[in-house]
Amino acid sequence: MSKSILIIDDDSKLNSLISEYLGKNNFITTSVENSKDGLVKMKNHHYDLIILDIMLPEMDGFETCKLVRKESDIPIIMLTARGEVTDKIVGLELGADDYLPKPFEPRELLARIQSVLRRTEPKLKSNEIIKLKNFVLDPNKRTAYFHNKDMELTSTEYELLLLFVKHNGKVLSRDEIMQNTRGISWMSFDRSVDVMVSRLRNKFKSLGKPKEQIIKTVHSIGYMLFIQKEDG
Repeated sequence: MSKSILIIDDDSKLNSLISEYLGKNNFITTSVENSKDGLVKMKNHHYDLIILDIMLPEMDGFETCKLVRKESDIPIIMLTARGEVTDKIVGLELGADDYLPKPFEPRELLARIQSVLRRTEPKLKSNEIIKLKNFVLDPNKRTAYFHNKDMELTSTEYELLLLFVKHNGKVLSRDEIMQNTRGISWMSFDRSVDVMVSRLRNKFKSLGKPKEQIIKTVHSIGYMLFIQKEDG
């Protein structure tokens, strides 16, 4: 079944190029040139992924990403002509799943789309539900609950959390995190891992109790998730 992609970019020529290339690779695309139209499309249609430019008129991609994340965990790949490290960090902090600087080869965009979609598709295998104290992770539904509240994870956040849970109580270095989260296109700078960990940590904090510290920073080494086993 073909996947549906929404493109939000004010460059009509680029939209046409992307649409034509993705169409040849069995994707259905819809393109708009501003965020307002993109948000309207999202409310009225189902899309499997959004390609979102940062430099947009009236409402930029950062603000658009923030609004989308309030309503949906749909995968988002952000585009920018600037390619600055700060832009990458902000995009990741706001919930983007991947980031691609312009200009880019259509083949690279296709590869990133396929990678993100692989991470978001439900697994067909029957995986055992992981239950820890005040925490439940369901690999079949790719969901996690903390204190009985949905953590509302993006695909990238889920993959990172799954890695932490599988190594509960063990310190993971940044290199180990990058090497063992297959399918995630980490940026070439360590800060991208820090940003993702920070996003996960904040979600635990928002749903947990004030004194709970689930993801700990181990100075000069990396990070450790620690959740006690279920009582009894």
